[in-house]
Amino acid sequence: MAKREQPPAVVLEDVSKSFGSHTVLDGVSLTIPRGSICVMLGPSGTGKSVLLRCLVGLLKPDRGRVLVFGEDVAALDERRAKDRAKLFAIRRRFGMLFQDGALFDDMSVFDNIAFPMRLHTTMSEAQIRDKVRDRLARVGVGHAEHKFPSELSGGMRKRVAFARAIAIDPDIVLCDEPSSGLDPVMSATLDELILELHRSLGMTFIIISHDTAEARMVAEHIGMLANGKLVTFGRAEQVFAENHPALEQFFTRATQGPIKVV
Repeated sequence: MAKREQPPAVVLEDVSKSFGSHTVLDGVSLTIPRGSICVMLGPSGTGKSVLLRCLVGLLKPDRGRVLVFGEDVAALDERRAKDRAKLFAIRRRFGMLFQDGALFDDMSVFDNIAFPMRLHTTMSEAQIRDKVRDRLARVGVGHAEHKFPSELSGGMRKRVAFARAIAIDPDIVLCDEPSSGLDPVMSATLDELILELHRSLGMTFIIISHDTAEARMVAEHIGMLANGKLVTFGRAEQVFAENHPALEQFFTRATQGPIKVV
C-alpha cells in the first residue's frame, strides 16, 4: 500500500481580509511545506501580522481557506464546542515568538518556560524541570534560569522567548519580527539560533520580518506582501532570481517604486 502523503504545514487559498473599506489581504494564496523556514517580507501595514492571526484562528478571513496540516481553520466557529476543541488542538501545534518577547516580568526565566508546560500538559514537575533546562540549553541561556526578565539583556530576552516558544514541541513556530530592537551582530546570532533549532528540532518556521539580511540568511521560502497582495512567493533562490520590482525596492531601500510611501 502506498504511503499517504502528508499535507503541507500551511496552505492559503484566495484569502482576503478587510477592515471597513481598507483591504489588508487581497486574494493571498501560498503553500508552506512542512519543516521549512518561510520568511514573509513587506512594508508596515501590509497584512503580515493579520496573516499570522488568521493562521491560528484569531481572525476569520472574509473569503478563502486557511489550511493548517489539512484542517481549514477559517471554517471553524469558536462558538461551537466541537469547533472550539479543534481550534484548541490546532493552536497547540503553534509556538509564538512575539516581537517584544512578551515574557512575564514577575516570573523567573525558569517559570516563564515552564508556564505552557504546566498549562497545557500533564508533565510532572520533574519532567518539566528537565524539559525547561533542555530548552534553555538549546538557546544558550542555561545559566539564566533563576533570573528575572528585567535582569536580562535584549538578546537574552529574545533567547528566553524562543525557549518558551518551543517549550511544548510545536509543529510550527511563528516569529513576529524576531530581530526587532537588536543590533546587527545580535540579529545575526538570533538567525544562527533559528537555523540551529530548525536543524535539530525539524519544526516549520514562519517568520515575519523587515530584515532583508535575515531573509537572505535563513529563508528557504520567501513571500512578499505589498498593498495587500502577495507579489511574490517561492523558494528563496527562485524569488531572488526573479527579483520582483517590489522586492528590489525593499532590498535596495529605494523610495521610488511599486511600494508607495505614505
